[in-house]
Amino acid sequence: MEIFHRVGLSEAFRISHVIVAVMWMGLLWYFNFVQTPAFAEMEASSRNDAFDKLTWRALWWFRWSAAATVVFGLLIIAIAPKGSYGKEFWVHSAAGPTLGIGILFGLAMFLNVWLVIWPNQQIVIANARTLKAGGEANPNAAAAARAGAMASRQNTIFSLPLLVFMVGAAHFYNLGPNFGDRLSAGKCVIYLIIGIVVLAVLELNALGMISGRGNSGLNMIYETHKNAMYTGFVLIVAFYILAEIILKA
Repeated sequence: MEIFHRVGLSEAFRISHVIVAVMWMGLLWYFNFVQTPAFAEMEASSRNDAFDKLTWRALWWFRWSAAATVVFGLLIIAIAPKGSYGKEFWVHSAAGPTLGIGILFGLAMFLNVWLVIWPNQQIVIANARTLKAGGEANPNAAAAARAGAMASRQNTIFSLPLLVFMVGAAHFYNLGPNFGDRLSAGKCVIYLIIGIVVLAVLELNALGMISGRGNSGLNMIYETHKNAMYTGFVLIVAFYILAEIILKA
C-alpha cells in the first residue's frame, strides 16, 4: 500500500503531528487564556474542586499531546525522502534555519511541560485535594504554582512564533520573493544563533535564573496572558525583520 512507502509514512506522520500539535497548543492556550483568569475570580473552595476534577484531566492530555507532537515531528524528519532535510536545506536556505529555530522552541516547550509545569502542578493539585479533605496547606504550593505559571506563560510566548516558523518554513520562508535559496552557510548560522540566544535568555528567565520569581524586570512578560501574547507577536515581527535582513540571496 502507498501509505507504507517512505513518502506515505512521512505524510501520515505529518498529519498526526499537526493533529496532536493542535491539541497541545489548544490546551496550552486554554490554561493561559481561560483557566488561569477564571481561577483568579473563584472562591478557594471552588478553585480547589476545579483543580481536583478538571485540571488534572486536562494536564494528562496536555503532557501526552506534547510528547506525541515531538515524537511525530522527529519521525517526519527521520522518514522523509532522501535529501529533504540535507545540508542544502538546513544551512543554505531560508526555510532551514527558520524550521530549526521552531524545532528548538518546540523542544524547550516540551521540556517545560514535563520537567517544570507537570511536576509543579502535581504539588498544586495535591495541595488542593488536601485542603478539600480538611488537611493543612502545603507551604511549597504557592512557589510551585508560580514556577509552573511562569513556564506555562513562556510556552505561550514560544508557541506564537513557533507556529509561524512551522508554517512559514514551507511557505513564505521557502524561496518566497523576499528570501533566497543557495544562501551562504554563514547567513543561516547567524540567524540560527540569534534564535538560540533568544531561546536561552527567555528560557533561563522562565526558570527564575534572570529576574527571579517576582513580578519585576523581564518577568513582566508573564504577569498577564495579554503580556505573553504581545511578547509572542513581537518575536514574530522581530524574527521576520531579521530574516529580511539576513536571509537574502
